[in-house]
Amino acid sequence: MSDSIISVEHIFNAVTDSTGTLEILCDIDFALKERETAAIVGASGSGKSTLLSIIAGLDTPTSGTVRLAGQDLFTIDEDARAALRARKVGFVFQSFQLLGNLTALENVMLPLELDGRKDARKAATEMLARVGLSQRLGSYPRVLSGGEQQRVALARAFVVHPAVLLADEPTGSLDFATGEKIMELMFDLNREQGTTLVLVTHDRAIAARCDRRITIEAGRVLPVDENS
Repeated sequence: MSDSIISVEHIFNAVTDSTGTLEILCDIDFALKERETAAIVGASGSGKSTLLSIIAGLDTPTSGTVRLAGQDLFTIDEDARAALRARKVGFVFQSFQLLGNLTALENVMLPLELDGRKDARKAATEMLARVGLSQRLGSYPRVLSGGEQQRVALARAFVVHPAVLLADEPTGSLDFATGEKIMELMFDLNREQGTTLVLVTHDRAIAARCDRRITIEAGRVLPVDENS
């Protein structure tokens, strides 16, 4: 697994309360190479989003290891994980997660500014043009449609040229036609930048566009995870 950009090694995750212990993930084990695209699919409550959060180092598993670009995420502290995410990972969420008090341009500039980039405005402007929002640079999220907000989110994710893009149901809040356009744009940007994509989706048609399909059922990966 040494040549993998993402290595998920025997991940278990469980929560315990007064009623007992609930196993959410059980012995999840797979690896993804650079530029590979993978869809994590499964029924609601199967553990898909929990797995994505663990891959990002946002949640800590009960046991197991996740390596991102060779770094074991759970042998470093949260500050170091955050710094690694800032360098290596882009995120796209179902709910967009834009900052309402910032314009489209400012939202996309933010990760560049946090990284100390002097060309943040220029790079963000160019990326918003790439996603078709040149005329919306000064618009706040509240006046943007859902599709436009997700385009801003895509621009923010890709403007840092991440090694890995993690996307959690990115079309879940959009109508079918808008969702189709967003997915086309996401896959285009992914190819252009050579990003490794991990996509949580319930949509089998979207999953079929990925190199691999990792199916989670009752917290376990089903034996066959390759797209045919």
